[in-house]
Amino acid sequence: MGASAAEPVTAESLRERIDGFLAGHDPAGDRLEFLRARFDAGLAWVHYPVGLGGLGAPRVLQPVVDQRFAAAGAPDNSPRRIGIGLGMAAPTILRHGTAEQRERFLRPLWTAEEVWCQLFSEPGAGSDLAGVATRAVRDGDGWVIDGQKVWTSMAHQARWGILLARTDPAVAKHAGLTYFLCDMHAPGVEVRPLRQATGEAEFNEVFLSGVRLGDELRLGAVGEGWAVARTTLMNERVAIGGAALPREGGMIGVLARTWRQRPELRSPALHDEVLRLWVRAEALRLTGLRLRQQLAAGEPGPEGSAMKLAFAALTQQISGTEVELLGAEGLRHDHWRADRPEELDLIGRGPTYRWLRAKGNSIEGGTSEVLRNIVAERVLGLPAEPRQDTGVAWKDLPR
Repeated sequence: MGASAAEPVTAESLRERIDGFLAGHDPAGDRLEFLRARFDAGLAWVHYPVGLGGLGAPRVLQPVVDQRFAAAGAPDNSPRRIGIGLGMAAPTILRHGTAEQRERFLRPLWTAEEVWCQLFSEPGAGSDLAGVATRAVRDGDGWVIDGQKVWTSMAHQARWGILLARTDPAVAKHAGLTYFLCDMHAPGVEVRPLRQATGEAEFNEVFLSGVRLGDELRLGAVGEGWAVARTTLMNERVAIGGAALPREGGMIGVLARTWRQRPELRSPALHDEVLRLWVRAEALRLTGLRLRQQLAAGEPGPEGSAMKLAFAALTQQISGTEVELLGAEGLRHDHWRADRPEELDLIGRGPTYRWLRAKGNSIEGGTSEVLRNIVAERVLGLPAEPRQDTGVAWKDLPR
């Protein structure tokens, strides 16, 4: 399926291709049919291969596609609902999956027919992700999974999960891991809500009790789960910290609009702070643009960790300044109901929600402390921290 990309794709040829597609597909018609047709035409993520939603085009042309479809009033694919699938699962499946796995999973992922979650962190393995204890034991032509995962965003909505499990406890912790695509509807999968400081239950804990997965749901080779997981983690950090935004997009736009529309709240000190944050947000946006242009074959490097680190600090400072600007008004929270949201929406919520939710930005996708080590060692080339667990079998590590 998909259109041919034999000729080099340019911005102009891409616009012509989109216009031709729109001539034959009504954006106001059936939403799912439109999204499926867009994927099949290679106009989903244009840098993906032909037949998998793309045209093998340069990644930098993606905004041309998104802007053209938005201007035509075309439906989107609910990116706030399927962010984990788009930003983490898809590039990992593309890089490490079999032809059958790519064909099976990428299309319904992009069209939002199937929501994905991330089954990585555990109560005893968060920052030290390679220490996960969830076990996967070979059983005939499949695997039996037992363990617990935590802080699992959107697990209550998910059809599939990307799962890191231990298949060999007798080797070093990084070497004994295998990566799976977990059927969240399989017997033995239990999802329990975790209520957050915001009052909502966006996160979950997931219990896996005798969950059977076929070997066709293994992603990558047995024992090479850490290498596959690194692809996920690097893409996750780019997705969180380097998302494509227009000028004054995201949280800085909310603060800037409040500043312009509410002159009675202004003070000289806050003027300096808002201006400083605006400049930092714009610098981060442009750095993210450069990073996305440097990506090769969808495989980001450790620079994405620096982006995510800067993003976490900036969102927390912006949300704090917004609450300070609004004074007592900024302390009114939307509600404290234990809702289980269908999507993550910071911009459409109140200032107190943004301030509380932003606290999680320095934890999710790798804590800021861990990311500082990654930046120091892999970007700046500084000496690595001493590690006592190198070469020690996971089963022999103190816990």
